[in-house]
Amino acid sequence: MSKMFPRLDEVYTGPDENGFFGPYGGRFVPETVMPALLELTAAFEDASDDPSFQEDLSDLWVDYVGRPTPLYQARRLAEAVGLGTVFLKREDLCHTGAHKINNTLGQCLLAKRMGKKRVIAETGAGQHGVATATTAALMGLECAVFMGVEDIRRQSLNVYKMKLLGAQVIPVDEGSGTLADAVTAALRHWVERVEDTFYVLGSAVGPHPYPVMVRDFQSVIGLETIDQLQGRGIEKVDAVVACVGGGSNAIGTFYPFVLAADLFGSPELVGAEAAGKGIDTDQTGASMTLGTPGVMHGFYSYLLQDDAGNPLEAYSISAGLDYPGIGPEHAFLKDEGKVSYEPVTDDEALEAFDLLCRTEGIIPAIESSHALALLPRLAKRLGPDATVVVTLSGRGDKDIDIVREAGLGSE
Repeated sequence: MSKMFPRLDEVYTGPDENGFFGPYGGRFVPETVMPALLELTAAFEDASDDPSFQEDLSDLWVDYVGRPTPLYQARRLAEAVGLGTVFLKREDLCHTGAHKINNTLGQCLLAKRMGKKRVIAETGAGQHGVATATTAALMGLECAVFMGVEDIRRQSLNVYKMKLLGAQVIPVDEGSGTLADAVTAALRHWVERVEDTFYVLGSAVGPHPYPVMVRDFQSVIGLETIDQLQGRGIEKVDAVVACVGGGSNAIGTFYPFVLAADLFGSPELVGAEAAGKGIDTDQTGASMTLGTPGVMHGFYSYLLQDDAGNPLEAYSISAGLDYPGIGPEHAFLKDEGKVSYEPVTDDEALEAFDLLCRTEGIIPAIESSHALALLPRLAKRLGPDATVVVTLSGRGDKDIDIVREAGLGSE
């Protein structure tokens, strides 16, 4: 197994052959879906062991995406939040503006390897949709993207980009018209067209093998970060932070650090989830803080649910974080005490968005701003000499209308 897809079972449990990380994960799907998932699992495992597949993907990451992305020392931000050193892993500088393309390139290469002519995807904030449409155009694949009507309204720029790239954008008006509803619609459609269609799932959720597949493709983030820290001679890191909705950029960041737990003095790994209007309200997406284990979208993990086990509607100002569950590997890491998860409100995220703009000249995605919002808390907990790494998962072009409506930059 190449280091591109690192696994070290002696120190880490999961997934097993059925896709479970401890009690979480699995394939909770109708029997009619199982053949497609088994076909996908076999194809992914075969590709993971094929040096030519990994070389093709690595070449695209370098020449098309622009990897490795910089590890930038944000000195003015560190001073503003009271920390000694803050490094930003600049996934916002990837082609298409976010980490999502790391995964779409891997999955679309796999689709072509399997002989599929068409790909579908779900999207919330639109970045995964844009990345899928971009990769489909590059590889000559037909593309359709499912997107909730509410997210279409608040992410109109990304909708237009997807159409420019040749993708069909399919509105989903069920439920709250957001990310969870788009996932449901995409899964339903995939079952109907599995013969010629590959579902490019954007986050570390869904039935096995999707959580591990997305994790492996996104692990390039954490692997690069470790290499870059070592290249700078950094010996001590106090915390590594990433935002979590379904959890793809976070698991890609955290997983290599979990495997290399002895490096950099065993830093805290902290996920920032969307508290929305507050964890004491019904307008929140804090599934790790408020959720309980249950089944949704074919996997078992923490989710916001009612007494009957039905998923609740999640809320966040961020279209990429308002998902009522979280990837099963995150649930396992929480229970094992390897990663902690903290809720961040809309207001805290907007304040962090504004701070990064004004201190570093970088306009972040609102999703990433949730991770940035943890920096003042970490400064109080870790002290003024601490070193913290933040994965800046995406740029904020798509969120300009949202922050304008919130009143930022109006003075």
